[in-house]
Amino acid sequence: MTTAALPSRSFCLIRHGETTANADEIIAGVTDVPLTQVGCDQARALSSTLWPEPIAIYASPMSRAQHTARLAFPGRRFELYDGLRERDWGVFEGQPLAKQPVREDTPDRGESWPDMLMRVRGTIIDICSASPAALPVLVCHSGIIRAARVLWTSGVSGQRPDNATPYLFERSGNKMVEKTL
Repeated sequence: MTTAALPSRSFCLIRHGETTANADEIIAGVTDVPLTQVGCDQARALSSTLWPEPIAIYASPMSRAQHTARLAFPGRRFELYDGLRERDWGVFEGQPLAKQPVREDTPDRGESWPDMLMRVRGTIIDICSASPAALPVLVCHSGIIRAARVLWTSGVSGQRPDNATPYLFERSGNKMVEKTL
């Protein structure tokens, strides 16, 4: 069920390639961590993706997203967008994933889930409005994709999205449908 106004067009979200924190199962929301060799290979593999229309590329300011964008779209310009950054997990940054609190809880010194949803909603709506002639492709993070699901598709965050996989949020009338490219 839709809980927020829909973006003006379809858009695609790509979680960055595998990072050292992903490989070690560590929480690294706003902690800047590098891609692993596997993550670099995953990002390079995206360069062969067949897009349904011309694209405009945006990326989180986190180095893992920028590195993924450079490898996935070699030679292409992309715009950094602060609203695409991952959630700040506060005191849980650097802790094992097993210690991650429930998504709806606000971690000490971290970002609340409602605040993140508002940030993601505004960011994606702004980007879509600025890209009327090209499919916005946003290189971002797991939390951004999960927030988009809550806002515009199933209403639940669902499983952690795979690294370096394009998730198309396709506008269909007055709803959005998520599918993998």
